[in-house]
Amino acid sequence: MTNPLPKFRFTFWKVVLLFFMAIGAYSTWIRFRYGLGASTNLTDQFPWGLWVGFDVLCGVMLAAGGFTLTAAVHIFNIKKLHPIVRPTVLTAFLGYSLVSVALLFDLGRPYRIWHPLVMRNPHSVMFEVAYCVMLYSTVLALEFAPVVLEKFNLHKPLAILSKISVVVVICGVILSTLHQSSLGTVYLIMPNKLHPFWYTPILPAFFFLSAIAVGLAMTIFESSMSSKYFGRALELPILQLLGRVLLVVLLVYSILRFEDLYHRHMLSQIFVNGYEQHLFWVEAFLILCPLVLLFFKKVRMSAQGLYLVAVMVVLGFITNRLNVSITGIESSAGTHYIPKWTEMAITGAIIAVGFAIFGLVAKYFPIFPEEEHKREARAHAVPADAPVVASAMANAGD
Repeated sequence: MTNPLPKFRFTFWKVVLLFFMAIGAYSTWIRFRYGLGASTNLTDQFPWGLWVGFDVLCGVMLAAGGFTLTAAVHIFNIKKLHPIVRPTVLTAFLGYSLVSVALLFDLGRPYRIWHPLVMRNPHSVMFEVAYCVMLYSTVLALEFAPVVLEKFNLHKPLAILSKISVVVVICGVILSTLHQSSLGTVYLIMPNKLHPFWYTPILPAFFFLSAIAVGLAMTIFESSMSSKYFGRALELPILQLLGRVLLVVLLVYSILRFEDLYHRHMLSQIFVNGYEQHLFWVEAFLILCPLVLLFFKKVRMSAQGLYLVAVMVVLGFITNRLNVSITGIESSAGTHYIPKWTEMAITGAIIAVGFAIFGLVAKYFPIFPEEEHKREARAHAVPADAPVVASAMANAGD
């Protein structure tokens, strides 16, 4: 007798996701049928827009929780964080996969995306980023593979992966460090195009530090949302620990940012009324406000306070990446860029697909501790119709 298929029930958020996927599908047809000119507001003077600024730069940053958490658990042996490693690795794996999908929309000839594999240019920063992202996506697939293998009881390949897990994690940390900072290095080749608020020789260090901060913030955000929508108990002690680490990272980032602006004599410029200044202050507010809030113990100890801080940190560094990739370039390009509706629709559809896949995997695979415990219980359970002797042996250790 086969189990009946689960019924699909419409909810508000499911309708929203389906709406974004539908207009994203129509925009995809326009993009690949009529090209970049018909589907974007990009020009020869302004060739990188929303798909590079948000989908790639922000997407890679938002997925940074994977290497941050796996390094903390498997290298620094902070076992307390272990319960949230799997959902964080899933988020990172989905994030990098969707970044690759987004690149297919932005490339003029997407069918040539494989060219860096065989046409190597080791003198190009983009070559390093492309290789690191490809290799790290492979590492994330290996880190997530145990979830799939456990689901289907494939014990031999699971044992092999377990033996090489530390090596895989170390490779992931190295690759992440390289490409997270190299994304900032890309903008060092345009000192005369990027606005001085954001052009700095230590931009790669800022990109790396912001990736760690957003990785921690996204883990807090994701755990809070999973607790709410999957009816799970919130791992508040773990989130409190992440909040303390986030405070340190934000403090280091803010001090370095202030020092950098001070030594480049830019502090007086941030008080001048102007387009770049307005968006700089939006970014500064969204980063400094959670930093100040985290100094209060009441905020660090409460689930609502940590959730608010995490959302502000994520929005703050998204604003920073968009300022670097769009706002800071507009003046030198002599144009103001506003994404076309099809660009926003495709970006919205990619995000919707990410949420939908996460929900399905969380529902059917053991990525949360409760599911792991159930799996272990099933593995050690004695069948109801088992012989009495076998049952007695199973209870012999009690």
